Amino acid sequence: MPVPAHPKIYHIVHADNLASIVADDCLWSDAVMVQHQGGTVIGMGSIKQRRFGLPVSCHDGLNVGDCVPFYLCSRSIMLFVIYRANHPELSYRGGQQPIVHLEADLHRTVQWAEASGRRWAFSLSNAGAFYSQFRGRLDQLDEINWDGVAATDFRDPDVKEAKQAEFLVERSFPWHLVERVGIHSQDIAPRVARAMQGSTHRPKVEVQRAWYY
Repeated sequence: MPVPAHPKIYHIVHADNLASIVADDCLWSDAVMVQHQGGTVIGMGSIKQRRFGLPVSCHDGLNVGDCVPFYLCSRSIMLFVIYRANHPELSYRGGQQPIVHLEADLHRTVQWAEASGRRWAFSLSNAGAFYSQFRGRLDQLDEINWDGVAATDFRDPDVKEAKQAEFLVERSFPWHLVERVGIHSQDIAPRVARAMQGSTHRPKVEVQRAWYY
């Protein structure tokens, strides 16, 4: 599969946390978020901790935990873990229904990052793994296994690794770059609408059942 002409990136977040993202006008990296209190945590604490010390090898002095992470696909493996709700290191047990996808355009994000002096990178597999490789140029996007990223069956270990490729943005990601909010069902729409009240940027909200398990 060739590099998509307009690749999208996806960040998943609990609907309860959307209002604070809108209020701050950005998503923060985990390195910043550890200084904050509150919110519904859907990630695994041990993995988040490990990412603080994992270097993004194409940028000196930058660690994975210093960045806002995105997947290159919806319906990520992390969402599957949340859906199954049986992983011993996952404290969140609220299911996938309240989880929302924030979709943005990869090329638009790179343009913003470079104009704003923010470093960015992408990994060829799970950025939280010690062996992950990182790239920092758009002409290297063809090194991603895009077939693996798009796969719906990830039982094969190589496919599973490829599907977990990440796009990383240093420190924060601006709310205005979120182009679409994908939700599990119409039941979540009122919560999303309330979270975005008062914001000058109101991305479209769509039920995207195919983005879920």
